[in-house]
Amino acid sequence: MLRRGRGSCSQRLAVLESVARAAGVPTRVRGLVVDGAFWNPRFPRLRPFVPDQVLLAWPEFRIDGLSPADHPTAPWLTTSELFGDLHALSGESGGGFTNAGPEILFEALSRTAIDWDGTTACPASGSGAACDLSAHVLADLGHFDSRDDLFARHGQTLCRTARLVAEPFLGRRAAGA
Repeated sequence: MLRRGRGSCSQRLAVLESVARAAGVPTRVRGLVVDGAFWNPRFPRLRPFVPDQVLLAWPEFRIDGLSPADHPTAPWLTTSELFGDLHALSGESGGGFTNAGPEILFEALSRTAIDWDGTTACPASGSGAACDLSAHVLADLGHFDSRDDLFARHGQTLCRTARLVAEPFLGRRAAGA
């Protein structure tokens, strides 16, 4: 992924976790089972191959000193809050995440709220973009010490062959990259 200069949001999040751990920041992941239809706008031609359910490993970072009043998951900071408070991010002019076009979840984090719990809402923009993605969550599997632990317990969504075939689509470069 690093050599190619591209990768899926899951691959990029895994690299972010690795960098954090290398810098001494403990990480964990939250296992979310997401409706496969969530990815239909991104991969309209691949709909028959997208599983009904996709296992998502959503990273969290242990940051001592976080206020539970400001961060309900303190001392853990969710990936969704890396660039600011969800409520502040949801008010940004860029709108929410459409999951269509070149932007992936990893890139959207810097400009909008990505809320898997249904605690925020983006202003109406007419684009269909959402900050509250909770309607796509079919199950919350809880927290795991690592994505490896999550996948060992619940399996991968796509088999290795399907991941290799899908990588050119899942890991395409962002527009302008």
